[in-house]
This record gives sequence, C-alpha cells and structure tokens, in this order.
Amino acid sequence: MVREQIESRGVDDPAVLAAMRRVPRDRFLPEDRLAEAHGDYPVQIGHGQTISQPYIVAIMSELARVEPGDRVLEVGTGSGYQAAILAEMGARVWTIEIVEPLAKSAAQLLRDLGYDDVTVRHGDGYAGWPEEAPFDAIVLTAAPLKIPQPLLDQLAPRGRLVAPVGRFAQELVVVTRGENGLEYESVLGVRFVPMTGAAQQVR
Repeated sequence: MVREQIESRGVDDPAVLAAMRRVPRDRFLPEDRLAEAHGDYPVQIGHGQTISQPYIVAIMSELARVEPGDRVLEVGTGSGYQAAILAEMGARVWTIEIVEPLAKSAAQLLRDLGYDDVTVRHGDGYAGWPEEAPFDAIVLTAAPLKIPQPLLDQLAPRGRLVAPVGRFAQELVVVTRGENGLEYESVLGVRFVPMTGAAQQVR
C-alpha cells in the first residue's frame, strides 16, 4: 500500500512513510469492510462517515509537517486512523468527533493499541480545543465551507492548518501562521464528507 499508493505519488517524508507502515489500517475498519482496508479509496465506517484514502491521509500528514513533541489538534476523529498516524510521527494529539458512537469506539481502539498520547473528545470541532491551544498543527478530516475562525485563532506561530474546504468542488488548503499573518495555499482537489454542527451555520 505504501509503496504503490503513496511513495509512487511523491510522498517522501520518512516519518509519514514509517507511520503509514506501522499503523494497522485494518484495525480501524468495521469487520465487514476488512477486505477493503488497503484499497486506494475511502471506506465507509458507519454513521455516514469514511476513513480517508491512504494517499490522502499520507499527504495531509506530510503537509502538516509534524515534528516529535508537537501539539496537534484533529477535527473529525472518525475511526481514529489519522490520529494514530500523527501519534506515530511523535505528536501529542487532541482529537474531536461529533458522532458519539465513533468517538467512543475510536477512543477505545486507540487505548487498546497503546496510543496514550491521543486524547479523544466527543463534541463539535468548530470551537476547537481552546484550553489546550495553541497547536503546532491542526488537521481537519471533514470539509467546512469556510475554515472556522476559532481554529485559526488556536494555531501557534509557524503552525500549519490542513483542511479540505468547500461544498462540492473542495480544495485541500494549507494555512500557515507566518510573521505577517495567515498565509493560504491550495494544494489539490479533494472530496471529503462535510463538516457538520456549527460549521453548517456559517456561510
């Protein structure tokens, strides 16, 4: 999977590649979807949510430029797979999931797999996690129409936010907090489930 789907497309960060090899992707899928664990596409995990295509997980992790010891916020825990990848890269991860059954199952699975540096919260990720801010990186795994201002406010100096943005024609966007403020870069077209909750009220 890593060689054919990720390295062959230009992802070359050694920490990302090593993390993708170490995390057992099949553990993050429902029993009836195990045969699709390493497919080159997103997979349904229930509740209208998906686990992202391996390549997209890898490129988002690479774009976040996570270093060991970094504090990372993830919005949209899902199955917990992206959080596990970030933790394998050495980050301390706080992750929020709006669907309570997914939050509970991901928290249990991450504990079972020994990811003690991941903290899962059930709630609306629109407001972020202000009591743990600022964050060196913020990763959204669901697409808002507009990046929530509270998340931008919780980005540390030189921090990077990686998010899919848009309704139908979505773009993967990287926001960096530089010396002169926030800098935006569009990376590639993507298709994610929409960010729900308060994000749906923002136009």
